Parts: sequence; C-alpha cells; structure tokens
Amino acid sequence: MAGISRPENITTRLEQIAQLAKRAPGMVLTSLAYHIDVNMLREAYRRTRKDGALGVDQQTAAEYAVKLESNLESLNDRFKAGTYKAPPVRRVYIPKAGDPAKQRPIGVPTFEDKILQRAVTMVLESVYEQDFLDSSYGFRKGRSQHQAIEALWKGLTEMQDCWVLEIDIKDFYSTLEHRKLRELLDQRVRDGIIRKMIDKWLRAGVLEEGQISYPDEGTPQGGVVSPMISNVYLHEVIDKWFEYTVKPRLERNAFLIRYADDAVLVFKSERDARRVLEVLPKRFGKYGLTLHPEKTRLVRFHREEGPKGGGKETFDMLGFTHYWGTSRKGRAIVVRKTAKDRFRRTIKAIAEWCETNRHLKVREQFEALVRKLRGHYNYYGITGNYRALARLHYLAERAWQKWLNRRSERRHMPWQRFQKVLEHYPLPVPYIIKRPVANPQTRSRMPEIGPSGSVGEPVG
Repeated sequence: MAGISRPENITTRLEQIAQLAKRAPGMVLTSLAYHIDVNMLREAYRRTRKDGALGVDQQTAAEYAVKLESNLESLNDRFKAGTYKAPPVRRVYIPKAGDPAKQRPIGVPTFEDKILQRAVTMVLESVYEQDFLDSSYGFRKGRSQHQAIEALWKGLTEMQDCWVLEIDIKDFYSTLEHRKLRELLDQRVRDGIIRKMIDKWLRAGVLEEGQISYPDEGTPQGGVVSPMISNVYLHEVIDKWFEYTVKPRLERNAFLIRYADDAVLVFKSERDARRVLEVLPKRFGKYGLTLHPEKTRLVRFHREEGPKGGGKETFDMLGFTHYWGTSRKGRAIVVRKTAKDRFRRTIKAIAEWCETNRHLKVREQFEALVRKLRGHYNYYGITGNYRALARLHYLAERAWQKWLNRRSERRHMPWQRFQKVLEHYPLPVPYIIKRPVANPQTRSRMPEIGPSGSVGEPVG
C-alpha cells in the first residue's frame, strides 16, 4: 500500500531521538510529539497484542482493524489536538505472586488506548534508555529476567562472602506519587502534548463493579506506559542514588540488581550494608514509598567452612532461591533453584487445571499440559535447577493420573494403566536452556549442574 511506512523507517526515527538524547544527557526535550504520526501509530498497532482482555468499550482488535487506517488517522488527530480522552481502565484481579490466596488488581485499557500508550512509550524509551543504568533490567529492550539473574550470579560469585539486602516496596504500583513523577519527568521531557497525555492516563480512573474511582496515586496498572513510568521513577529513587551517592561513600565493593520493583543490593562489607539499610526508609519515604518491614531483610550470604562449602542463608530474586552449594569437584558455587512459593503455586495450578478439565479428551489434556510444563521449563530451566524441574514433572504426572482416575466411576485410571497412557502421551522431561548473555565481553563461564545437583554436562 502506497504511503505505508515500514518498521525499519520507524526504527530509524526512534534511533534519531535516541542519538539526540545520548549526545545531550542533561538536555530537557520539549519537542517530541511530532514524531508520533499515523505511521508511528501503525507500527504501535503492529506491536500491540491482539488477544488481550477487552477494555471498558469491549472493542476487540479485529473490530478496530476493520477501519484501521481511518481509526489511526482519527486517533492521531485527537492526540495532536489534545482532544483525546483517556478512557478508564477496567479492573480485574489475578492471584498474587507468592500468595495465591490474595488477589492483585490490574487494569485493562481499551485496545485503542493501548496503541497510543505504545506509541508514546516507544518515544519515551528512545530518550530514557540513554539515561538508565546497567543495574536495571525490567521492561527494557534487549534485557530480561534471566540476564538479571545471570548478572546477580556473576556478582555473587566474584564477591564470594557478602551481605545481601533484599528490598520489597509495599504496594509500589499503587503508591507512586503523581507529583513526584511530574517533577522527575520535568528533568528530561517537557513536551506539552506528551505530558498532557501522561496526565490523562494518570487521572483516567478505574472501573470496578460499575463504579469509577479516581486514585490520587499509582500508575495506570496494566497499561503499556506503566512500566516506562515506573522505571523513570525507580531510576531516580534507587538506581542513580545508589550509583552516584551511596557507592562513593562505601568502604568496600557493592552492586545493585533491579528488575522493575524487585531489587537486591549486595555488599562486601557488613558495615556498609547496615548503614544503607538504616537510611533506606528515609530515601524511599521522600518519594512516597514504603519498604515492607518483614520482606525487606539483610542476609549474610557466605560459604560454610569445610569441604562441602555450602551456606545456610538463602534469598529469593525473580522466582529463584539463591544459595551456596558444592560442585562435583568440591568447589563452592552459587546455585539457584525454584523458590518454594513459586513451585507450590505452579503445581497447585496444574492440579486444579487437571481437576477442572479431567473430562476433556486425553490428547487435549496432554497438549495443554505440555504447554504448561514447557513454559515452566523455559523460565526455570537454568543451571543448577534440574532437581526442582524433575520434581515438578513427577508431581504433574501424579496430578494428571489422580484426576483421570476420578473422572468416571466406570473407567478408573490406576497407576499401572496410566503408564500405558504416558507411553502414547509422554509429558516433556525437564531441560536446561543455554541462554546468550547480554554482553559477550563480560561473559563468565558458568558450570553446568546435572540431575544430581552437582556440576556435569547440560541436561536436555
């Protein structure tokens, strides 16, 4: 189609914004909205998920696509004229990570709103990626949870005995202060159209049980722009503060790893760790944030003396429990395994699915369970975690057999008969994924840990 801008053209435009921001790190950018046009919105549409939950207008992606060009032109006109009205998000609840009994609220924007949020986020990312530090990994292009985990592993391995400060921010996404956010945005982006749009999203309101409320704090949860806003906020609250204010005053080495609002600070010196822990509440309180008094804790992460070299203390980060273990050659190494709460949540979800869907055809159940297990392996299949994966595989088989056995009074499925089912429909065995590192120049050799938990050849 004539006039259609290719994705690479949009990439070139975003790179121009990035180069400008990089050349002038202290410059306040006042003219950015003109980069967002129909072509940019079309690319934002391409990058937006088409199968997400529906917003308050109940419009699907397929319905929006029927008149895509006219819809995008209208959206662009309303955005540039300042007449676009940000619709309220529809609030839904999902099980809270680590505590399935509790529910976590998320917001569902309309499909059109997702497109505009995506376009604005693309522009903001081009600017702020030049400012963000290497210590942050959450919701950034080319960065992932596994890269954060590997960077943490590398730092712990190099530092050996150390002190780990786990940080847990209480209700971060609900307590982020709008006034402070505006002040932080003022330091880099003052484009009137984009800033007014962000304000509209902050004030859009939440629809729940037919009633609209207008929170004075927090980010538009579920919105595409929310991770960007959160990173801008925490970049100032902790990343810059730790790198440029705290570290120069420390006696010994320290480093930070942050993924979204999950963060750990690692110190070589106990004295340094306790000094930082003492000032953290005041630092976060300055930005309206509160540290969870029980989940924010200081852990001595060190090897035990003796031939085994393991350590008693552990800590969790991004679903993995970190601890000191021993290789087959007797060397002390940092090992990661699936955190207990994540493991329990996963097997409970599989068992409940088997119960609810036990009357489906066996092939349909098998195909669904394969997807669930492979999804779990793809995330938790890291070096040292084979035993936890194998345990999950075993329990998944037991859960499947249990509910197949109960789906009919006339056709039982004892374990011996279930073995025949597994011959035709074998659930995927655990595997370890070798993932590339973000920066090959800083790559360190990670020992492979086999099924016994000791160092050996990669599994799978």
